[in-house]
Amino acid sequence: MFTPKYPPQDTASISTAPVPNSYTPVPYAAPPAPMPSAPASNRPTVQLTPGSALALVAGGSAAVLVVGAVLVSMLLAVAVTAASVAVCAVVIRSILLKGHKA
Repeated sequence: MFTPKYPPQDTASISTAPVPNSYTPVPYAAPPAPMPSAPASNRPTVQLTPGSALALVAGGSAAVLVVGAVLVSMLLAVAVTAASVAVCAVVIRSILLKGHKA
């Protein structure tokens, strides 16, 4: 019952006859004419000087620090709220249990 059952082995013979080729060569076609390049833009390019690169790095760092501070303060607010709700639950439970015993 638990012995594996293998399928019968293939008995087909391997032939060495060549496989017919269905490839037909296509005559050479000249490539299409190249597309004209885009016209030059009138807009000035942005060039970063060492001072502007330093300002970008400082601004990015400040943004990361501000976002991090906001997220940490939100997490702290959630933790304080959860602790206060837990304390309120314990106080209410003790009040209800004292009311049943009296």
